[in-house]
Amino acid sequence: MFGRRRKKRDQETERAAQEQARTQERRGAAGAVSFDNEVEPERPSAQPPKGEDRHRATGPWDSTEDAPEAKRMDLGSMLLPMAQGTEIQVNVAQDRQKKQKIIGVTLVRGKTALQVQPFAAPKSSGLWAEMREELREQVTQQGGKVEDHEGTFGPELQAVIPIKGKTTEDGRQLGQRVRFIGVDGPRWVLRGVIRGEGASKPEVMSEIEQVFSNIVVVRGDQPVPPNELLPITVPKEIQEQMATAARQRAAQQAAQTGNAGSSPNGSAPGPGGGPVEA
Repeated sequence: MFGRRRKKRDQETERAAQEQARTQERRGAAGAVSFDNEVEPERPSAQPPKGEDRHRATGPWDSTEDAPEAKRMDLGSMLLPMAQGTEIQVNVAQDRQKKQKIIGVTLVRGKTALQVQPFAAPKSSGLWAEMREELREQVTQQGGKVEDHEGTFGPELQAVIPIKGKTTEDGRQLGQRVRFIGVDGPRWVLRGVIRGEGASKPEVMSEIEQVFSNIVVVRGDQPVPPNELLPITVPKEIQEQMATAARQRAAQQAAQTGNAGSSPNGSAPGPGGGPVEA
């Protein structure tokens, strides 16, 4: 009986020695390493970015992102870059109560105009795709031509829109080249309409695209239905400056009336670009 107990103790001692040897093998230059309480790496809980976000890797930006440093004008839902040589115009229209309402902002640079409008969007992506189809239908109904194009910010529309009352000498309709660009952001869509040289000349296209990419959208936490324009506000001092500039332009145009003959084949309204056959 004592022999069996001694043999059992010897076996337990041998197992303990083997376990100690294995533990020592797990020791390295950094000391002991425990394998008993290993923790599986935590998987990221954040959802991956939307596919459309790759089209704005360099802007436009959301207010929560680290946008490049630049002088920008605060218009509430947008921070617009104030680059030298760029004029900012506020676009207004009358609502059902015949009150003036801001419906967008146009940045004029040389012979190119870029109108921008920020819209509310759902958390899911794809609103810009819906907007393109609506724009395509509108252009077609006006008798214009439109085609898809893969641009700097992803899918865009390039169109020729008829200029009302403008025809060639043989009666063919004249039109204006226009680019419709846009990007899906976090709960917003920023849409741009480019007219003038920025819609037709490659060397000017990249310049106005840089202006678009420098815009910062401030979505805010307020509930806004999808597809609705985010509120655009203009500081009082800026309103006064714009009103003064508008009066000066009106006075200049009035002074020039009658000095230059008008032609039925005149240029399209807006900066540069010139008319083309629609």
